[in-house]
Amino acid sequence: MASLCLTGCFMTAPTVDVVQPTQVRPVPVAIPVPVNNGSLFQAAGYRPLYETPRARMVGDILTVNITEKLSAKQESVSSIEKKGALDASITAAPFVRADQISKLNGKASSSNKFDGTGSTEATNTFSGTITTTVVEVLPNGHLIISGEKQIGLNHNVETLKFSGQVDPINIQPGNSVSSSAIANVRVQHRGRGQQDQAQGIGWLSRFFLNISPI
Repeated sequence: MASLCLTGCFMTAPTVDVVQPTQVRPVPVAIPVPVNNGSLFQAAGYRPLYETPRARMVGDILTVNITEKLSAKQESVSSIEKKGALDASITAAPFVRADQISKLNGKASSSNKFDGTGSTEATNTFSGTITTTVVEVLPNGHLIISGEKQIGLNHNVETLKFSGQVDPINIQPGNSVSSSAIANVRVQHRGRGQQDQAQGIGWLSRFFLNISPI
């Protein structure tokens, strides 16, 4: 009984598996000894004159424009109908007069019908901007990014976490990328503070909600 009471008083909020850590520092790499081949052009030090800075290494930052919109609609219609009929007649029977045979005839019929209709519709829209950090570079060149943003306002703290896998070819000028071009996206937006507490269910109401049979 005690465990049942504790279950009714506490409720764990669902979580999103955001890639951790949400921030990382660049790891120093060994600098190879430059080889002077006598040419004025050195490939190791080449940088395109008009190159747009883009994230490519662990520790680089990348701005993500979150534009997520999910819509789902489902409708189902079912109809079942079954009919049956029985007509029985007796033409002769021992020890029964001919004028009584007609009274032994019988008829029966049955009919079953079921109609059902159901529909479900859901729409979720999420937009915003967050600057993430490259936490890993995959062998194929794709970038694993992860970031976190916290904003405190009027006794409330809004937390936004984001992670995903980016193909560098989808990075736009200005070192930004749309969330619609990111694979394995994980987004979590949570609030803590007075507003979050006001929207929660009280412990007594949660207790009766968990043990109520209806």
